[in-house]
Amino acid sequence: MDSSPENTTSEYLDLPLRAFLDLVASGEPAPGGGSVAAVAVALAAGLSGMAARLSAGQLADADELADRSDAARRRVAPLARMDAQSYARVLYAYRVPDSETRSERVSDALSGAADVPLAVAEIGNEVAGIAARLVEEGNPSLKGDAIAAVLLAEAGVRTAAVLAEINLSSANVEDDRLGRANELVDKTASTARRITGGHRRG
Repeated sequence: MDSSPENTTSEYLDLPLRAFLDLVASGEPAPGGGSVAAVAVALAAGLSGMAARLSAGQLADADELADRSDAARRRVAPLARMDAQSYARVLYAYRVPDSETRSERVSDALSGAADVPLAVAEIGNEVAGIAARLVEEGNPSLKGDAIAAVLLAEAGVRTAAVLAEINLSSANVEDDRLGRANELVDKTASTARRITGGHRRG
């Protein structure tokens, strides 16, 4: 029987919302920040899909925007579980008895754990761009929902980028992933600033 950490993580997408929220608030280490960031981006994509479907009268490519939103949601939602799995691999590596082997495995696991939040950030940036288009050109009755989508996506991108940075720093890894994470934060923040304008405080 496979005792790898992958087999111990719940399929969060099958849980009732209350159960997922209770699990986040529990004393267990997962689901944590990365899983929540993935869910935030998935919710942003859902809002974008709704706003796009209700913007057919304003946008000729409303159906395409809805399809892109749906595709982003389907890609990012499973990352909630994958993030918990990658964190479980880090904990698993810390339990390796041999110190030299443990150090190497922990570093590898932490480096690998940076990939999931980076994927969340990539999708979050894409969703923010779709939602921004809907704020600016979509159904004005859905402007608030589209703005909410942009801000949720931005929060997911920022969170994911920080988590990727923490993992890479802990692994003592220096590569282009951190630069890419920072680039995504800057792009999404610029999008959010553009579309919120006077509605944004702080």
